[in-house]
Amino acid sequence: MEKSKKINYIISFLLLFLIYLMMTLMIHSSMFSRYQISVIILICINIILAVSLNITVGCLGQITIGHAGFMSVGAYTAALFSKSALIAGVPGFLIALILGGIVSGIIGVIIGIPALRLNGDYLAIITLAFGEIIRVFIEYFNFTGGAQGLRGIPKFNNFDLIYWIMVFSVILMFSLMTSRHGRAVLAIREDEIASSASGINTTYYKTFAFTLSAIFAGIAGGIYAHNLGVLGAKQFDYNYSINILVMVVLGGMGSFTGSIIAAIVLTLLPEVLREFSDYRMIAYAVILIFMMIFRPKGLLGREEFQLSVALAWCKNKLTMRRK
Repeated sequence: MEKSKKINYIISFLLLFLIYLMMTLMIHSSMFSRYQISVIILICINIILAVSLNITVGCLGQITIGHAGFMSVGAYTAALFSKSALIAGVPGFLIALILGGIVSGIIGVIIGIPALRLNGDYLAIITLAFGEIIRVFIEYFNFTGGAQGLRGIPKFNNFDLIYWIMVFSVILMFSLMTSRHGRAVLAIREDEIASSASGINTTYYKTFAFTLSAIFAGIAGGIYAHNLGVLGAKQFDYNYSINILVMVVLGGMGSFTGSIIAAIVLTLLPEVLREFSDYRMIAYAVILIFMMIFRPKGLLGREEFQLSVALAWCKNKLTMRRK
């Protein structure tokens, strides 16, 4: 069992490195325009957002509609740090992302401790309200640029670094959710009363999952701020939170690889349909409706895509055909 896991990890890393090499070669050979590169970076951002929200929605089993609020906190924190020009270049960018994640995590603890006493629709409403309150605060204060937005943010859209930040973030979240702490979170999702009776500190682990989700949303927000160079409060309204939630539901609540696939598809789909500007949102909605009718659990449900399993399945199919 351990040997198959190691082989699976090695194959996965080699595949990630191969994707990185291919993308880097195409970018440096000018096969992509600046706009297309920004879309690729947006895919990386949405992958971090979808996987981080899946911790709360899929692993913890609590519906939240305020993820864009945590993203905005991280975005503005990172942007304000970079604008202060204390540290420039890659070190400054990385410190800005860390600060964005830390501040979002602190807000996650403050919001999570009282909010997570509720479940279901009540929690969804509270987190939706939180996201809107954050947006109003951003428009109110002068240091955030107010309603005019925050401009002059140093742009940083280095695909090489952003890609590996995305990979490291997903690996870290996956490792935590498959560890002892992650199993405690999954136990709460299955039955909170039984988990509490068996000695699991449900308040601690619910707050832990919520805060972890907020931290990585803040990191994604920091990348988003430096990719655009301009921020406005309206960019982080409840529609953005719902878009991220749709990625999680479409990929499968509880499946990290499902969230990654859904983030890629739902980021590219509006761009592919941009030529049909009058009908693209209708087509986008119809595709989602059909997906929910024929695959209500999402693309992968709660399962994870494994290369070793896929290769074994292909091998069995070939063997059956030969017979």
